[in-house]
Amino acid sequence: MKKLLFFIVFLCCLLGQVHAQSLSSQEYVGIRKAIVQAVDSERLTDSLLQKLSPFSDNNPLLMGYVATLQALKSKHHWNPYLKLKYLQLATKKMNKAVAGAPMNLEIRFMRFSIQHYTPSFLGYSKQLAEDRQVLVKLYDTQNFGTADAIFIKSIARFMLESKRCTEAEKQLFKKFA
Repeated sequence: MKKLLFFIVFLCCLLGQVHAQSLSSQEYVGIRKAIVQAVDSERLTDSLLQKLSPFSDNNPLLMGYVATLQALKSKHHWNPYLKLKYLQLATKKMNKAVAGAPMNLEIRFMRFSIQHYTPSFLGYSKQLAEDRQVLVKLYDTQNFGTADAIFIKSIARFMLESKRCTEAEKQLFKKFA
């Protein structure tokens, strides 16, 4: 618990001094790690959402992070109406992020992973095939943007475990996993 609290304080200080247009690769790494931890922490999700939201309007990647956090709010909330509301907000913001940077590996991966875990009967999983195809293309051309080696490996592993890839796609992702 002390580690998590320290990490939250560290991240809040980091984000308090960040200008959205000039994030360093190390700052992106910190945000990625925090979002992974936010999957299991409603408090961290709320804190990150509050810190990142003001910076996200002109930065598609930060917009994608905010959309992911909104989807996590949907996961953490107990009220079905609010779960759906947060998922709708996340979908709208994520689609805007994709439109702003259609070939960004992280944004496509975030949308793919959200839709992968969203029950298909809700109708919010329509871009899974499109995102998978773009991710395959980005891996094939090794166009990873700001993603570091650890994140690239993590995405490849996720794609393999998702069971949504063809055999040829699996072979490509295995090269990076």
